Amino acid sequence: MENEGAIQALLIAQLQLKIGTLTETIEKRGRDIFGDRNLMSLDEITDASVEFLELIVAVLQSPEPLQARGPAFMALTRFISEIAQQILVRGGDMEQFLRYIMFMQRLFLESLEERADMSFSEARAVLLLLATLFNEMMLSVFHTYLDEREETIRAQQDELKQTSTPITSIWDGVLTLPIIGTLDSQRALVIMERLLTKIESERARAVVMDVTGVQTVDSQVAHHLIQMTRAVRLMGASAILTGIRPDIARALTSLDIELTDVTTRATLSDGLKEAFRLMNIEVREKPV
Repeated sequence: MENEGAIQALLIAQLQLKIGTLTETIEKRGRDIFGDRNLMSLDEITDASVEFLELIVAVLQSPEPLQARGPAFMALTRFISEIAQQILVRGGDMEQFLRYIMFMQRLFLESLEERADMSFSEARAVLLLLATLFNEMMLSVFHTYLDEREETIRAQQDELKQTSTPITSIWDGVLTLPIIGTLDSQRALVIMERLLTKIESERARAVVMDVTGVQTVDSQVAHHLIQMTRAVRLMGASAILTGIRPDIARALTSLDIELTDVTTRATLSDGLKEAFRLMNIEVREKPV
């Protein structure tokens, strides 16, 4: 294999010879892909095109161009990741950006085809170096996309947790908490923290927790429910559990879970009546 320093020098010389044409072509392609969609301004495309070529030259001038932790290589991959993140935030498509990087790789290779004086081994070494370099750039884009997607999913999950268990103050001192879906440990912790904060801020004296929407009850779910009712009582409020269906009652019985110290009612309506009774509030139908 040819000396790596000679291969780097060859690439740098060709880039410097073609720098104007390469920059113009890359910039034009960037305008076609990103400019029309308002993903990048024309100035941003121009600056990015120039900076990209400068960073490529800096990598090739470094002692070990493919050393992942080398400062020049890290600067290049960080630059690519930042552009990818910017495009994602603005609603762009990563497939188009990857195609843009592949276009630049093809452009580099085409610019080298004019070098008739290159030997076969030199051409092979150049191809290997460029392929490795551009593959690393595409991996950076891929990792950026995954990180951004995971962050979006986490944000959506947090938002869903906040909205899927609304704690509503329906009367002075009375809160309702409908629990729907699966109650795992993480969700139970979030619900309990929000509930206790709400009890404190509203100075609630009664909390009606409705489990009509809980699909299945096992020992873990039952444990979470009991823990929540105990926490409510520790805050000085009365806990009322409603919506225990026959299948849930059978499950609790088979699990040998005692709810003797928990106030239960069949429906949410009955639970509200119990809460009003505990607070000495009488609700009557207004005579016509």
